[in-house]
Amino acid sequence: MSSDLSLNINIKEPRWDQGTFMGRAQHFFMVTDPRNVLLSSETLEEARVIVENYRSGVVKPGLTEDELWRAKYVYDSAFHPDTGEKMFVIGRMSAQVPMNMTITGCMLTFYRTTPAVVFWQWVNQSFNAVVNYTNRSGDAPMTLNQLGAAYVSATSGAVVTALGLKSLATRLPPIVSRFVPFAAVAAANCINIPFMRQRELKYGIPVMDENGNRLGESPNAAKQAIAQVVVSRIGMAVPAMAIPPVIMNALEKRAFLKRFPILNAPVQVGLVGLWYVKYFFLISNKSFLVIK
Repeated sequence: MSSDLSLNINIKEPRWDQGTFMGRAQHFFMVTDPRNVLLSSETLEEARVIVENYRSGVVKPGLTEDELWRAKYVYDSAFHPDTGEKMFVIGRMSAQVPMNMTITGCMLTFYRTTPAVVFWQWVNQSFNAVVNYTNRSGDAPMTLNQLGAAYVSATSGAVVTALGLKSLATRLPPIVSRFVPFAAVAAANCINIPFMRQRELKYGIPVMDENGNRLGESPNAAKQAIAQVVVSRIGMAVPAMAIPPVIMNALEKRAFLKRFPILNAPVQVGLVGLWYVKYFFLISNKSFLVIK
């Protein structure tokens, strides 16, 4: 089909040079752009058609290169890379910043009472379970029993860890209690992710050569990948869950927050969001690999 747009654009790779800081930063911000969560089904379907047609050598008349790349990132934000199925909205990468900053901020704010600890750890692990299931390998379908076991185990592990450390922290300086949510999240990640990906650990994940040809499945590759996921998830939580508690411990002693304690949660959420943005700059600068 004739078109001014070249068919040689490689949309399998990021648009920007990943060998530069700005290239990596632009790519990560496009992948995690929260605005994509608000896109309508019609917009997502239009992006899917553009991308799949382009891959087949069919170009929409009048399509520009900018429009093609925009469609590619919209498509990637909503459709599973292996199965092509539309992903559940809060499990998408574009939902990670607003969801994580809200849940993390609330975990760090409401840590003083047992019901609040239990509730927010349950919310966090429910969200994690959705993300892990949504981004599972397309070659490793999970049964409801496996999903249920992973969810219950991770939630129980997080709640038990949080309550146990909360009890111990009563004998330590008050600021120590603020780090209980982080310890609970770290413990839960060590349980949740391997459980959610247990089929991959048993049967392996696809291994490709440099030309993209599938060579087979490797349990060893799955173990390495899942170990990196666990480490990266805990590492991702460090800036947002270890630094804001120190800042909030100082701010809550100020007259303003003492007078308006209702602002504690919004301020905490804002601080967490700030550190998530800084984290994305960090991984862009250092080119860290965070594997789904």
